Amino acid sequence: MLKRGKLLFLQCRACHEVTMGQPHKVGPNLHGFMGRKAAAAEGFVYSNALSASTLVWDVATLDRWIAHPESVAPGTTMAFVGVANEADRRALIAYLDSATR
Repeated sequence: MLKRGKLLFLQCRACHEVTMGQPHKVGPNLHGFMGRKAAAAEGFVYSNALSASTLVWDVATLDRWIAHPESVAPGTTMAFVGVANEADRRALIAYLDSATR
């Protein structure tokens, strides 16, 4: 599952890093994001929609976000339509949980 998740992350890598100490890209560096309030990475400017949200990143929230970000935080500026396939979302979440610790 982690191998599949890593492969799926290639589409995210253009905008996000997962390694501690790497700079933000178009999107924030995701290192350490699980369990953290959304829009909390220092040095990254978030959309008003995400900044005003009360989201905390956990598996359930991330699953909804990866499925369709706009439905979770209407007005988000993240240019990503989502991943419809549930198995692919689970694999991507497993990879992110592992790679961002």
